[in-house]
Amino acid sequence: MPTRRGTTLPSGKPTVSTLDRRSEMAAKSTSDDTTPGTKKKKMIIVGALGAVLLLGGGVGGTYMLVKPAEAAATETVKEELVPGDVTALDPVSINLADGHYLKIGLALQGVLVEGGGEGHGSGGPDGSKALDLAIAEFGGLSMADLSNAKQRQHYKDELQEKIITAYKEKDEEGVEHETIMGIYLTEFVMQ
Repeated sequence: MPTRRGTTLPSGKPTVSTLDRRSEMAAKSTSDDTTPGTKKKKMIIVGALGAVLLLGGGVGGTYMLVKPAEAAATETVKEELVPGDVTALDPVSINLADGHYLKIGLALQGVLVEGGGEGHGSGGPDGSKALDLAIAEFGGLSMADLSNAKQRQHYKDELQEKIITAYKEKDEEGVEHETIMGIYLTEFVMQ
């Protein structure tokens, strides 16, 4: 049952309306805010927040200005690779798990050297490293691993990265250059 100003409760005590309570609290809060200690605390808090914002802005601005310069200085120049000759390697048989085998043929996509020739002389690259890496990559895998197209592509991509790394050569200044830019599977038979 709503109470009105000046009414009494069954216990005989007078009630105070909700409106009166709110106005009393508002009066207390405004009187508390005007005390010298509270104003000083607010000023300290506002000053600290301002200092943090200025410091954060200064650090962020410095980072944004300096980072692009550092990135440009440390960024390596990616050379433009021009496809050269493709060297086909003889297929090899690799033992798989459970007595199965894989007959795989590879071809290496060479890089055309600036002078117009190939990086490996007239005969193309020696395929020994590539075949050794293929045996290490595919040897011992199961037929199920290689039957899945996504898995097979994953293994081919890993092999390609290893072969590209293995065939890098240094020039007279000691700068590494890629001599192989990709591989092709020319034969892939499991039994």
